[in-house]
Amino acid sequence: MAAYLYDRMVTDHEYVQRVRQQRPSALLPVVAAASARWHSDTWWNSTAQKYTPWALADVARTSLAYGNEYRGDGGCTERDLLSMLAAYAALTDLMVRDNGSAESVASWLLRTSGEQFNYQEFGFNDLARTAALFSQTSSTRTPTCLVDGWDEELLGCSLADYVGVTQLLQVSALRNEGRFDPAWLSQPQMGQICSIIPERTIREVTERHFVNDQKAFKADNEAGRLSRDPHLRRFEYNPLRGRPFLSGFGTGYLAPSSHLIISKGSPLGLYYMGIAHFGNDFARELGDLFEQYVGRQLRQLPDAEVHAEIVYRDERRSVDWIVLFDDLVLLVEVKSTRPTQQLRLGVLDRTSAALRQIKHAYQQLETTATLITDRNPSFKHIPADRPIHGLIVTMEPFHTANAPFQKEVRPNTDIPITVCSATELEHLVTLRNASASQVLLERHGDPLRSTYSLNTSLVGRSGGRNAILDAGWDSYPWKRHADLEGQAAEGG
Repeated sequence: MAAYLYDRMVTDHEYVQRVRQQRPSALLPVVAAASARWHSDTWWNSTAQKYTPWALADVARTSLAYGNEYRGDGGCTERDLLSMLAAYAALTDLMVRDNGSAESVASWLLRTSGEQFNYQEFGFNDLARTAALFSQTSSTRTPTCLVDGWDEELLGCSLADYVGVTQLLQVSALRNEGRFDPAWLSQPQMGQICSIIPERTIREVTERHFVNDQKAFKADNEAGRLSRDPHLRRFEYNPLRGRPFLSGFGTGYLAPSSHLIISKGSPLGLYYMGIAHFGNDFARELGDLFEQYVGRQLRQLPDAEVHAEIVYRDERRSVDWIVLFDDLVLLVEVKSTRPTQQLRLGVLDRTSAALRQIKHAYQQLETTATLITDRNPSFKHIPADRPIHGLIVTMEPFHTANAPFQKEVRPNTDIPITVCSATELEHLVTLRNASASQVLLERHGDPLRSTYSLNTSLVGRSGGRNAILDAGWDSYPWKRHADLEGQAAEGG
């Protein structure tokens, strides 16, 4: 029925008009309840698999940006929402307009990965990495932003408390149809929670960092638009990523897309807040920290020797890390770069600029490999009798970076090079039934698999706990008081 309502392509205009038929005040609570119900991978079990987190988030965004309270009869049913989700699934793409050319297919892959894959990351890794990176990793350079008290200045509380509030809001939204009401904090059963993070802190941090109203949302949405092409509208920045809760839609606050709450406590969420407050120095210092964090992860490899960057002629530097296995020399270059909105829109004439840091990493890896094979005196302790591979580690995933269609934006190299995210590295270093070198060598030997994300080579592999992530997670309030999570969930 409604799931198959559209047996044709739907224009963005038609989809927007379908969403506008319902008042935001009626539609958004239905969206929020569906988002909480079909959280994470459970949407696979939803009606016709239409309740995808990216579709729900866009329905909410469209209603907030273009809806008004003077349409419809005031009611909204589950069937109404399902028809909107069906329309979203049938939206036309530039690839159709461009007759499926090779370039348009590549653009579609960029858009689709940017639209969908961010909702399929590991929440545990993201939140645990926040403490492991910011609180438990030391930079080799003197900071000016990330000094004692930076978190209080930026967040209004400690980093641990900020992530604790993020977790509290997430649990509340999932258990209460997308809602969090600060009034719940005054209830007796919340007393123990507020003894860990004070009620005032929870209220102030929530209001300061997580809540928007519809008027401010509309302004943020308009300011964030880079393209007026209707085919690209749904791939543009959704302001719910910056502030996932809304005021003015019933008691307390409403999260139309509960999937977006956790990312506020991730390194990426802190990056955008840090840039806005401290400027570009924050990004530089975070990049320095991330480089050292990757080194910490690499040192967990049980069968490898890890060397830091090597300074050679005229103070030039090698790649960030060199990892020696018995059967492989792995060169690791770290980039804290993240996918830009131009990349998510799949506008190919802009992707070279968006990927310039990764492109530069290829050149750095190739240069270091040449220095090793040419037996440069500064690299005499690095063996040249085994294969050399390169690994580019990015803070955020570039999901299609290894795909063949992106060869045009990266230089040719004599060594195999894989781009992987921090999350993929965190899994790679914990393998127990295979060496990381074995996985990388086998991956390179498969012409097809070598073009996929590194994560596909880790599927089915047995991995242990990542001690660095566990230490980060253990630093948070609700881990130290695990019995409180159930109370947080029942606050409403």
